Amino acid sequence: MRVAEVDACFADLATVAGAGSKARREQLLHDLFGRATAEEQSYLRGLVTGELRQGALDALVLEAVAAAAGVPVAAVRRAAMLAGATPPVAVAALTEGAAGLARFTLEVGRPVRPMLASSAPDLDAAFEGFAAGADGHPQPLAVDTKLDGIRVQVHRDGGTVRVFTRSLEEITDRVPEVVEAALALPAERFALDGEAIALDAAGRPRPFQETGARTASRTDVATLRRQVPLTPYFFDLLHLDGEDLLDQPARVRFDRLATLAPGPLVVPRTVTDDPASARELFTALVAAGHEGVVVKALDAPYEAGRRGAAWVKVKPRHTLDLVVLAVEWGSGRREGLLSNIHLGARDHDGGFVMLGKTFKGMTDEMLAWQTRRFLELETDRSSYVVRVRPEQVVEVAFDGLQRSSRYPGGLALRFARVLRYRDDKSAEEADTIETVRALAAP
Repeated sequence: MRVAEVDACFADLATVAGAGSKARREQLLHDLFGRATAEEQSYLRGLVTGELRQGALDALVLEAVAAAAGVPVAAVRRAAMLAGATPPVAVAALTEGAAGLARFTLEVGRPVRPMLASSAPDLDAAFEGFAAGADGHPQPLAVDTKLDGIRVQVHRDGGTVRVFTRSLEEITDRVPEVVEAALALPAERFALDGEAIALDAAGRPRPFQETGARTASRTDVATLRRQVPLTPYFFDLLHLDGEDLLDQPARVRFDRLATLAPGPLVVPRTVTDDPASARELFTALVAAGHEGVVVKALDAPYEAGRRGAAWVKVKPRHTLDLVVLAVEWGSGRREGLLSNIHLGARDHDGGFVMLGKTFKGMTDEMLAWQTRRFLELETDRSSYVVRVRPEQVVEVAFDGLQRSSRYPGGLALRFARVLRYRDDKSAEEADTIETVRALAAP
């Protein structure tokens, strides 16, 4: 079947109206599916229901759009960052070129793709990754507390506040504490980047699962708020009363944030050029129950949607966010459950590089959940391996990396164990093979 046939059918479907329209639409679809092969029918069902999975990561699609439209890929990426979605950007690029892309700007109330951090094994490596100043001395860097909460992007336009997650899902009605904090700030229009986290009575972070469960629930928010109150913290300012700040250096954005939000609402931050001071801070933060730190260049713009070198996260243990590529059926007490997961890192071509397997760290509840989840993502199977669409992100801890001829990336995880599944992250936000190789570098 040709693409033009499918397009013509959908065009006809869009124009059908009036008496007998239901029967006419059914007939059009019946004729379309009747001409399609079994494989084409599967594709069409996914297209019609909005559940099409064709394997290309968004970053690769953006590169393809740029190539097809003959426009710079940087312009396409920036437009997608500001639009928060790829389809309208693709249409603009292909129909209007660079002029169409230039019309995408930050709009308060519409989320932008968040800036992401790369990883470093320790603070010395993080500091070494930043260029020295013009005088040859280390540059001052911002060292932010890395909170183990959920990423929130908060937009206020007058009396209206909207709150979005890192995946751009709106959760405004689930986080009244965040809304109230935004309404209390002395400005009418702004866009903030930050975290919402559940703290205990002593101010220590509660388990991430409690924060995640609280922000995921749509029912009885008032009761949940009493049981698991959230505290918002902000670490960046993207727009303030008509002025876009995305392209301003971080030091400017941070200063403007400090004038907008009171101290208790700003993520604890230290500016230093001394790794030793940063290590002391890191040790204190970890002892206080936090994840670690994020080291940030003060001269960098907000590179929305990118995992670049301007932000570098450091945690007290080796962890990676990887993608599940396949799962093996368990044996013994795990018989009938999907157990051993195959782990992959992203590569620069939009694919994945396998780094090993693990069945460690899985509770009975997790095993039951992942069996249901991965059967939903199944693409095919052998006698004991179920291959899945590369969509589910999992955070794993590991003791180190070792050289391996068994895996195509030449590296394997040592003693990998599951910490949690990351439903708040897409496969495009998983760690890359370049990040893994950097961790393995001497």
